[in-house]
Amino acid sequence: MKLPVYLYGHPVLRNVSTDITPDYPGLKELIANMYDTMYASDGVGLAAPQIGRNDRIVVIDASPLAETFPELDGVRLTLINPHMEVIEGGPKESRGEGCLSLPGISENVTRTEHIRLRWVDEDFQPHEQEFTGFLSRIIQHEYDHLEGHVFIDHISLIRRQLIRAKLNNIINGKVRCDYPVRYASNRRK
Repeated sequence: MKLPVYLYGHPVLRNVSTDITPDYPGLKELIANMYDTMYASDGVGLAAPQIGRNDRIVVIDASPLAETFPELDGVRLTLINPHMEVIEGGPKESRGEGCLSLPGISENVTRTEHIRLRWVDEDFQPHEQEFTGFLSRIIQHEYDHLEGHVFIDHISLIRRQLIRAKLNNIINGKVRCDYPVRYASNRRK
């Protein structure tokens, strides 16, 4: 089932998400719905806050980017309760990023190329792994959502001023998307 994507300006995107437990009701169905929503929106990642839930759940399918980044072929991850550590001293890369919650906006964001992540899968089996390259960027982008951040938080104040009109249009529901959305102006408690 496709769920609406919550857009920039909605308060749910600014809350820090909490870990979930194995008895989380309807977890398998929620994860399936998150994948359906991500695919229907042409995304490669989706975090639970983007569907209105402040739970530490992320789904990623990076396969659509495999033509440009061959190492992403077949990469599909369900991350529950992820906790990330940036590996300091590694290279940083600036690349364009977009987000389903900020339609029509793309900005260059500088991120580290090397992270370590601890998480559990949908069967609550623990994992720990280091990630590099573009997959590291995707994970960091989705992880930001769990921490109440969006990618434009990483750009300069000048760049934010330059896109202020676009941001206001998103907040005020003056953008159209090819996927179901929830604008800040039609918030639900």
